[in-house]
Amino acid sequence: MIPLYKPYMPKDLLEIENILRSGALSFGEYGKGFEEKLKSFIGGENVLTINTHSMTLLVLLATLGVKPLDEIIASPMSCLASNLPLITTGAKIRWADIDPKTGTLCPDSVKSQISSRTKLIIHNHYCGYPGYIDEINAIGREYGVTVVDDGIEAFGAEYKGKRIGNVGTDVTTFSFQTIRLPNTIDGGGLVFREQSLYKKSLLARDYGIERKCFRNDFGEINSECDVSIPGYGAMMSEVNSYIGERQMNQIEELISMQRRNARYWSEKILQICPDSYNLNKREEILPNYWVFGFLTNDKVKTILKFREMGYYASGVHLNNNNYSVFGESSELPGVYEFNKRFVAIPCGWWLKEGKECV
Repeated sequence: MIPLYKPYMPKDLLEIENILRSGALSFGEYGKGFEEKLKSFIGGENVLTINTHSMTLLVLLATLGVKPLDEIIASPMSCLASNLPLITTGAKIRWADIDPKTGTLCPDSVKSQISSRTKLIIHNHYCGYPGYIDEINAIGREYGVTVVDDGIEAFGAEYKGKRIGNVGTDVTTFSFQTIRLPNTIDGGGLVFREQSLYKKSLLARDYGIERKCFRNDFGEINSECDVSIPGYGAMMSEVNSYIGERQMNQIEELISMQRRNARYWSEKILQICPDSYNLNKREEILPNYWVFGFLTNDKVKTILKFREMGYYASGVHLNNNNYSVFGESSELPGVYEFNKRFVAIPCGWWLKEGKECV
């Protein structure tokens, strides 16, 4: 069966053996090179890589000073990995509803959840389909709340001609986990609009340490170098960075292949499922087509039909308000309607005209 997800790995990873025997395994030459290629692709300067996606969120929370009892508005219709790390600080998630035709946050619902405790709005771009970015960002500005674009599945997706990470949002998160593009086997990234937060995040990524003064002229730890913020050991290794840096050489081509596949499915989907509704109805968005998503009136029947055809179709995510770890569930009609109808089929770089080619 043709898979819904498939890890990409370049063929020319000839330098790994040299890295492993170099004695320089932690963040270094390739880490900096990977970040530079990310900056060039996204179109911004304040970009840093992190060793896992979960650690990416913890570094973000430390940078923004999220504390117990702070409230974070988020979509339950997203990857569990986008939401679960958020509550490890003792913060509380307040679920906002989604637009059942897009799978992304409903601005009116977000606004209704704002309170005096609201610290963040996490704006998930479901399965690589950008949401209502201008509207959510305007709410953040109106109430003085930081907005975070959750690009866990949206690297390379575009909004009004600009790539996610460079659309005016305060912060953007990315995942470079195995089935993402690019993938570093595991990893993540942060993009900050403000340089001051970017500089703070560099400390949070490295135990709060300012490396320029951490050791004295004798190579000993300098007692005059203070550590003033909490931090983590979250630097990406040279091996992972090297893999990511090499993948960036093919990233434009890979995403173009996925968009080519999406054009194929857009033409074929109504023949296969006459009742289907294509998620890409908004002129201002250009998804990365991590998957090809659509809505159908009979989700189970449609999934089984595509699997019989040899495609691993799936609903992808379960809405997170089902999980007791987040506390009391909420009545969210948009989430219910979307989850009842959403189906994803393979659209990745390994397909061509519906056939697996790689």
